[in-house]
Amino acid sequence: MPRKKEYTEEEVIEKAMRLFWRNGFESTSMQMLEKEMGINKFSIYSSFGNKQGVFTASLKCYKDKLDGIFKKFRESSNGVEDIKTFFYDSVEISNRPGNEKGCLVTSTYNESHRLEDQTIKKDMQAFMEILRNLFIQKLSMDKSKTEEEVLKQANFLLLAKHGLAAASRVNTAQEIEDYIELTFRNI
Repeated sequence: MPRKKEYTEEEVIEKAMRLFWRNGFESTSMQMLEKEMGINKFSIYSSFGNKQGVFTASLKCYKDKLDGIFKKFRESSNGVEDIKTFFYDSVEISNRPGNEKGCLVTSTYNESHRLEDQTIKKDMQAFMEILRNLFIQKLSMDKSKTEEEVLKQANFLLLAKHGLAAASRVNTAQEIEDYIELTFRNI
């Protein structure tokens, strides 16, 4: 008869997600996961398969946390102003009590050039492509912009979003606001 789990997967994945959020994928070891999740390696492997499986479940948990701001972003129709609001919303979610600073996806994406795990690399690239396409969609609402200008601005905003995620870990609220306001001054 199999043993009953002494933990809920949602709770331990929330803990793992925060650990990955703080440290990134590469810097998070199985020993760190075991300690943070409060379960042994056997239970981790039994429930999630491996570190990649824990990360994939953590990424889903993180995306669920962001679902509200992404839904608002997708469904709004104010063009560039929607992107600016998305930037502010992204900072706000990382400032909520219990959440880590910055962005789990951006942190992982930034280390993706070193990742050997191709599945995670592809997940990060897919997420960034979705975000880039949303930027293109919103920028294209301004009919005065050429296609080339839209694509260049979408690339710029994707990089600016990476910078914002990094800055939100250490910079003051005023510095973040200045960064966002100046980013959108010429968009």
